[in-house]
Amino acid sequence: MTCKLSVNINAIAQLRNRRNLPWPSLVNLGRIALQAGANGLTVHPRPDERHIRRSDVPELDQLIRTEFPEREFNIEGNPDARFVEMVEAIKPDQATLVPDDIRQVTSDHGWDISRHHSFLSDVVSRLQSSGIRVSLFIDPEPHLPALAAEVGADRVEIFTGPYGGEQDSKIRDQALQQVVVTGNAARDVGLGLNAGHDLTLENLRPMIVALPQLEEVSIGHCLTADALIYGMADTVRRYREICENTAGDQSG
Repeated sequence: MTCKLSVNINAIAQLRNRRNLPWPSLVNLGRIALQAGANGLTVHPRPDERHIRRSDVPELDQLIRTEFPEREFNIEGNPDARFVEMVEAIKPDQATLVPDDIRQVTSDHGWDISRHHSFLSDVVSRLQSSGIRVSLFIDPEPHLPALAAEVGADRVEIFTGPYGGEQDSKIRDQALQQVVVTGNAARDVGLGLNAGHDLTLENLRPMIVALPQLEEVSIGHCLTADALIYGMADTVRRYREICENTAGDQSG
């Protein structure tokens, strides 16, 4: 299986929002990323609109639908009523449900599915009735995929921050093992597998090699930082090379 790359453009939006100006253009940079081979775009509109604004969402959806209809649009966020209504109106290929709140700098934990079991079951069913694939953002804990399957999710996205952001190699290896065990648990209950957070050109390949069933990675902050060095197009190509050329690593 080839792991797909979804480019999260929140960090670009946050840079734009520093000034009351229309650049950098999310549509133009999203187009460059897709032209360079990204399999899709990810946005995470928060209530305070500190990066992606609600007005950005239909513009990016239009970009994909008209110019790159074979690519995917992923909208992630906390599924309050306003978010769910927006997702139903846009009908992205995927909705990733994340339990964050207005005070968080970034998503830093997954769902307590047992606590929110009924709520998540209702939201998942509602979005799926609109033809939207639903993924739940979870911590790297192997008991969680079975609970995600119980509420009807199509996929889980494993929060890879403890792996991606760790500098100590021993602790990082332990964190990777937790991701792998959780990913294999998702496979065992028939769920698709996504991953995201603090993934880089250095740490992405080992994770994909260890999880050949990984379907999608969503990468934003590190990819945007690399784009300041290499440019958006070349950066996307570098990440895509890792995503596309791990089969040989797995067999070798």
